[in-house]
Amino acid sequence: MSTYILRRVAQSVPVLLLASVAVFLLVHLVPGDPALLLAGPDATPEVVQAVRRDMGLDAPLPVQYALWAGHVLQGDLGKSYISRLPVTQLIRNALPATVELALAALTIAILFALPTGILSAVKRQSLPDWVVTFLNGMALGVPNFWLGILLIILFALILNWLPPGGRIEFLSNPGVAWKSLILPAVTLGLPIGAALSRFTRAAMIEVLHEDYVRTARAKGLSGQQVVGRHALRNALIPIVTVLGIQFGRLLGGAVIVESVFAWPGVGRMILQAVLNRDYLLVQGALLLLVVTFILINLLVDLLYGVLDPRIRLSSGRG
Repeated sequence: MSTYILRRVAQSVPVLLLASVAVFLLVHLVPGDPALLLAGPDATPEVVQAVRRDMGLDAPLPVQYALWAGHVLQGDLGKSYISRLPVTQLIRNALPATVELALAALTIAILFALPTGILSAVKRQSLPDWVVTFLNGMALGVPNFWLGILLIILFALILNWLPPGGRIEFLSNPGVAWKSLILPAVTLGLPIGAALSRFTRAAMIEVLHEDYVRTARAKGLSGQQVVGRHALRNALIPIVTVLGIQFGRLLGGAVIVESVFAWPGVGRMILQAVLNRDYLLVQGALLLLVVTFILINLLVDLLYGVLDPRIRLSSGRG
């Protein structure tokens, strides 16, 4: 197991290196000059050039990347061009909100996807299957921002049940905190749940036709035992893979939802940093998301051996 983990970590190093280069180049291809934005519209060319020199933007891109990568390896992501605060501090302040939202959205997605996907597979080509398929299509077809606006209008403005936006920390006021979390979590989790429900349905249908499922039924086991004890456990292998990918997407893809609900997370921070041409903040936040995605994939690979004893994560078998 330890050899397998070390091998997977070693395989992630070139991926992380290429991702850092891609993040650096992508950010610097964004139109606009952060030095001009920081100096102000009335600044003279000499002042703008001095600001650019102070920000280190006058050096060639390879030199800028080498300097940035060297600082990153030392745990220093630099300082924000706008706030002049350390990037690590800004990310540390915004990350708990994004993790909280991602976990809540993933929980909603799982609670929606597994029952509906299993029901749709077991009741294939029946009314429950058609209803679930219709609901999944609706959830996937509505854009996140439009769904969020509709939920705000209904539950915040008309019914006045939930706040329209913002975040309250659970430690300060748990009663209000969970209410502020519901709408963004549902907005972010429903499309993920719909996609996962369809994938669960496909995985369960494939497993339900296996010989060991027929054998379990022939032994007289109830339908619930067959589905829960035999079919679902083996169908979870591909489902866990999709869950890991979706969780990585939740951490990095909540930009629109966080903006709609004024949720102070990493996604909203990245959007504001892009608008402000805050290169170091964007680079640091994107690099963090890449590392998180790689770690989640590693965790998913390790879970394979737990879910299916036939999979051996050893030095000789991958």
